[in-house]
Amino acid sequence: MALAPTVAAQTTTRRTRDEWVDRNAGRMMVLPAVVILLAFAIFPLIISVYLSLSRFALEAGGFRLKFVGFYNFRRLLFGAQQYHFLGTLKPLNWPEWIGLGAFAILMLLWLGRYVATGFTALGFIGRLISAGLATGSVTLALATLPAGAYQGTLLTTYFYVLVGVTVQFLLGLGLALLCAQPIHGRYLFRVIFFIPLIVTPVGVAYMFRMLADMQKGPFAPLSSALGFGEWSWATQAWSARLMVLIGDTWQWTPFMFIVLLAAIESQPRDQLEAARMDGASSLQTFRDITWPAIAPIAATVVLVRLIEAFKIIDIPNVLTAGGPGLATESLTLHSFIAWRTQDLGGSAAVGYLLLFVSTITCVSFFTYVVRWTRRYQ
Repeated sequence: MALAPTVAAQTTTRRTRDEWVDRNAGRMMVLPAVVILLAFAIFPLIISVYLSLSRFALEAGGFRLKFVGFYNFRRLLFGAQQYHFLGTLKPLNWPEWIGLGAFAILMLLWLGRYVATGFTALGFIGRLISAGLATGSVTLALATLPAGAYQGTLLTTYFYVLVGVTVQFLLGLGLALLCAQPIHGRYLFRVIFFIPLIVTPVGVAYMFRMLADMQKGPFAPLSSALGFGEWSWATQAWSARLMVLIGDTWQWTPFMFIVLLAAIESQPRDQLEAARMDGASSLQTFRDITWPAIAPIAATVVLVRLIEAFKIIDIPNVLTAGGPGLATESLTLHSFIAWRTQDLGGSAAVGYLLLFVSTITCVSFFTYVVRWTRRYQ
């Protein structure tokens, strides 16, 4: 008789355990993957924080890490490495002061409009950070872009990101609109336009390095006939940056193209047919029907490309090795070169400054562009 309560208790315990396992089966299945991701992501992140605050030095039998605080960051922002990260700053002339003042007024009007329409403390702080980064970037551009100044890796990276992503989006949108038309061979063109995305960035860099050779490359006879045989694009800062930008655009335009093409072909057909029957032009159809339908997807794909563009390293590394001088060096390449020279603390500091800049830029784009386009949905 005494065994009956014991058996009942064991049965209840087993049933409770089985129910708990059923409720948490999904979490238990995901837990190993989460642990692995944390081990390979969070642990290096913590170590890199300590490295950014330390100085690495080899010594007999191993190495030594000496805590130096924010020295690596101060060196990049205000010290010996300022020319590398920010560039050589020149005094602003009166036209540049006027331009900076006009931009600052625009930022103040933007903040004032937010305060007047829908003020929240967290939103205002976020907009202050975005406005501060934008104003600082414009000031830096005005102080380094004039003749005689030197442009650091921060502005070079912004050049690749802002100009590159804009050109890639416009080209991808144009190709998508073209291939969405009922023309012969459009499926063949879709495959051809997608090919560059399959090639690795290193392969793209080596390919453009051979194509851009003005003496032995395939276009050497044409450049000689046009009088450019003695011209070397790799010895001039802006021509070298432009070549890196062309290579990056050639590779990543298909990404924009394929996503935008899918968005264009998924828009409601009845609206397009009604617009044609009403006599709307192609421009009116795109403005009033196509663009509202694809705007959220377009903003999202640009955001994804922005995040990826901040990591550009293969093409400038292989194509120009960051030269001439440091003219084509991106922040990622800057960090890599510092790591290769065993300046692990400086490399980690550059990486965290890149993390800060890219996070503020991408979060700002998401907040002010991606969320704004969702009003079309």
